[in-house]
Amino acid sequence: MTESPTRTEIPDRYRYAVVPHIMVDDAAAAIDFYRRAFGAREDFRLDAPGGGVLHAEITIGGSVLMLGDASVEEAEAGSFAAPAALGGGTSVTLHVFVPDVDGLAERAEAAGAEILQPPKDMFHGDRTVILKDPSGHIWVFLTHLEDVSEEELRRRMAAAG
Repeated sequence: MTESPTRTEIPDRYRYAVVPHIMVDDAAAAIDFYRRAFGAREDFRLDAPGGGVLHAEITIGGSVLMLGDASVEEAEAGSFAAPAALGGGTSVTLHVFVPDVDGLAERAEAAGAEILQPPKDMFHGDRTVILKDPSGHIWVFLTHLEDVSEEELRRRMAAAG
């Protein structure tokens, strides 16, 4: 009997990534949503003198995310905008590897996330869900299932259409 190779929940190539910094219209509410939906832990919060959150840091799985209120005067001076101020669109999608994408999807939907693509096994070797949070940010959560060679990846992608 052949043993299958050991897999890791987060591939080494994604272990040390760029730290995203997102802007929202109500950072305190967003932090609460991320806690309930994604199991986030609040690590740091700096409240703005006039109210709101100037800067906060949370951890989701092993990934750090920075966020703040787009309406805070200091943020406005830097021309930061929340998705709603951009007509509801966003040019950034946030990818996070987690141990249980199905459980996260259930929690996120119950907390108010919009599921854009239900969890499913993808040709690239990850089980993936795509969702939109109440602030308008698009998230892709993945659980790594298998390592796929570049050749196999291309074959599977072509077969998927």
